[in-house]
Amino acid sequence: MEVRTKQNILVFPCGSEIGLEIFRSLSKSTHIRLFGASSVTSNHGKYLYENYIEGLPYVDDPVFIDAINRVIDEHHIDFLFPAHDSVVLSFAKHLRKLKCRVIGSPQETCRVCRSKRSTYQKFSTLLKLPKVFDSLEKVSEWPIFLKPDVGQGSRGIHLAQSYEEAKFYLRHDPSLLIVEYLPGVEYTVDCFTDYHGRLRFTGSRERIRIKNGISVNSRPVNNKDFLCMAETINDTLKFRGVWFFQVKESDDGKKTLTEIAPRVAGTMLLYRNLGVNFALLSVFDAMGLDIEINVNKFNIEVDRALSNRFKTDLIYKHLYIDLDDCLIFENQVNLQAVALLYQCLNRNIQTHLMTRHYDTSLEWIR
Repeated sequence: MEVRTKQNILVFPCGSEIGLEIFRSLSKSTHIRLFGASSVTSNHGKYLYENYIEGLPYVDDPVFIDAINRVIDEHHIDFLFPAHDSVVLSFAKHLRKLKCRVIGSPQETCRVCRSKRSTYQKFSTLLKLPKVFDSLEKVSEWPIFLKPDVGQGSRGIHLAQSYEEAKFYLRHDPSLLIVEYLPGVEYTVDCFTDYHGRLRFTGSRERIRIKNGISVNSRPVNNKDFLCMAETINDTLKFRGVWFFQVKESDDGKKTLTEIAPRVAGTMLLYRNLGVNFALLSVFDAMGLDIEINVNKFNIEVDRALSNRFKTDLIYKHLYIDLDDCLIFENQVNLQAVALLYQCLNRNIQTHLMTRHYDTSLEWIR
């Protein structure tokens, strides 16, 4: 496969967990020049994206399409890469108004997946789904789960242990779905469908630890049930590129579909580190290129935590660094310190090694 020119890709909103995973997936590709944009002033994307655009209206603002089209024209953007569920649907709806192509699935697929109620109606005769109750009076077993029809992560969800507790939550938000509580193990199945409509990859992973709706500890699992579910979903809805679905086990151990999303997931980095770069594959597929997927077979587990980036007003032309107990710490190389050295090298900042043990073998570091 050969891509002769760089494609300008704009990620919006670039500071979401999805946008950060897209950055990690595409920022080192020689085929792509990456841009990030956001409506929110305070977001992590501005610390990562070198080409960063701030101050766009929110996606539901009437002037949003005109604003993002100006960005597309100014920066010669080839593709938009949506990085939020609402943006996925909005871009699909306004495809003809946008001045560049969009990486993602068709509008009808995005519409169905954005609503849990629509998803459950679509697959009511095809897959095992959680029971949805019309009213609290029809609930026979407690606890139950209350969740928004349109939502993502863990926002707005409640586990109600009793009728009175559920009534309290519904009084504040009558639109919540009343759903069977599924107590078992939770999984995400990461998928890729090419422009021919063929399901090219499914990779399931157990969501071992979850924080704010995000899987922060995960490992691959092999179960043929997930492939069968993926094939059913792919045969029923039309996907293009990356997508995923979530599954939870019922009290009798049966795999139950809970939601589908036609977008990148933050913890797709697990399979990216096994060689399946969903975001990059989606770019190539959007360009009409045929792809091959080769998966590494080693065991892997991911654990995620907050990472730190800093911006300062320091301007300097020299860096002085100590060899003893800094560059070398407890007889091992300090990798963060080495990264700082190369950062200075890339910016033409002169580095100076300080040590009380002069050795001509260290001349290379100057």
